Amino acid sequence: MQAKFIDLIKEVFEIEDTNLDINAFFRDLDSWDSLTHLSLIAMIDEEYGVVIEDDRFKTLMTLNDLFEEIQKRQV
Repeated sequence: MQAKFIDLIKEVFEIEDTNLDINAFFRDLDSWDSLTHLSLIAMIDEEYGVVIEDDRFKTLMTLNDLFEEIQKRQV
């Protein structure tokens, strides 16, 4: 499950690095910008059926934070 999430993140961020760490701070990735932000939100909605409110999204720092938030909301 986590491996698929990482693969989806790589697509959104257009990352070729095979060693992307689940504990990476996604806002620190080179390709992070407002368009990537929107693409990430769209991917989460499309792939997981989860919408994370902007106030909550701002509190998520790492890819793992994001992954865990998605997991909590998928019931």
